[in-house]
Amino acid sequence: MTGRELATGVTRQAMVIVLAAAIGAAWLSGTRGALGVLTGGALGILGFRVLASRAGALAAGSSVRAPWLLLAAARFLVVSGAAALLFVGGWAHPVAWLAGYSVLPVALVLQGLRAAREER
Repeated sequence: MTGRELATGVTRQAMVIVLAAAIGAAWLSGTRGALGVLTGGALGILGFRVLASRAGALAAGSSVRAPWLLLAAARFLVVSGAAALLFVGGWAHPVAWLAGYSVLPVALVLQGLRAAREER
């Protein structure tokens, strides 16, 4: 399995889990819960895709190297700023947002286990 296949599989699986969790959150807590799960999941997936593309470029021998500390700080500021706007504005529930943001590690582990099983 290549890095691109892994990133695509993780992205697809995370989107399915986020959508299912958003439906459950809408049923449990209404619009704020659904929006929280959707925005948290979207930010998690977007951050993963950025990291995966940077890792792919470095693995391919790209000579363009942005300072990783500045990129990590910018990513942190974007995620925390978006979360703060959603929470202060009352549009998203913080627990639902965290649930959506936490979907990505689950999808990554599941995809890794699937890849390990296929290699046997």
